[in-house]
Amino acid sequence: MLIEVLISVLIFSVGVVALVALQAAMTRAQTTAKARTDASYLATELVGLMWSDVNSLTSYQTASCASNTQCNMWLAKVQQTLPIDTAPLVTLNTPELGDVSITITWQPPGGDTHRYVMSTSIKP
Repeated sequence: MLIEVLISVLIFSVGVVALVALQAAMTRAQTTAKARTDASYLATELVGLMWSDVNSLTSYQTASCASNTQCNMWLAKVQQTLPIDTAPLVTLNTPELGDVSITITWQPPGGDTHRYVMSTSIKP
């Protein structure tokens, strides 16, 4: 009878350890999904800012973004929202046609590097 109790405690312990591992994996996946959602939202927000200021699209490029008030505020928001170490990359492939590419790269603590890329056209 004592052996049966020890075996049942062992099986129960394995089940508890498996549940703890499952909870850790779910938390990690949820954190990654939130960061991807935030990156998508932030890229869409920048596109909205560009649409509201369509006559000066070139001021949203990465090199000149700090001089544009709206773009600079957006950069600060990105750095507060996502764990990033470099500024997001905003490129205008053909500014006269309004082809825009936004790349946001981040790396969670102790995690892999992730990247979100959004491409769109903003016609003036």
